[in-house]
Amino acid sequence: MVGWMNVTVGFIICQRITELYIGRCNEKWATKVGGQEFGKSHYPLFFLLHIGWLVGWVLEFHLNGAGISEGWYFWLSLFVLAQGLRYWCIISLGQLWNTRILVIPGMVRVKKGPYRFLNHPNYIAVAVELFSVPLLFDATITAVFATLLNGALLLGIRIPEEEKALQLLRVSVGDSTSNS
Repeated sequence: MVGWMNVTVGFIICQRITELYIGRCNEKWATKVGGQEFGKSHYPLFFLLHIGWLVGWVLEFHLNGAGISEGWYFWLSLFVLAQGLRYWCIISLGQLWNTRILVIPGMVRVKKGPYRFLNHPNYIAVAVELFSVPLLFDATITAVFATLLNGALLLGIRIPEEEKALQLLRVSVGDSTSNS
């Protein structure tokens, strides 16, 4: 069981490093074309949440006797589906995808891929991941706390900040359209 946990930890760490790299490249591009960042002050809270989540379920896994959930196939399936949604979001946004809130003047809000159906599908993928991975390893306490903290951060801070930034984008696009 420890082997599966190590593989999962390694996968998630590699995934996060890759996403930070992609985000940094996209941030450089966005800044070059006039992008502005919003919500910078709360960004470190997500780092703390994800580090705490990873450490939490690994620690809880070992404290609980290093066992895997009896329903592991269900939790693993949810995790895999969440990854599919995450990468569909990344591909759909292309250079606009980022871990930060960056708004480029003159851009139109993306409405393709999962964004045709939902405003914030990537956050659903992350929420499912934060819940399913700990439960895969019977780390119920971490699953509950990470889900509650993520929900509070997303609903209370991140999504309102992102919507405010996107509203500025709509106003900017609306203004430029009405002037042409």
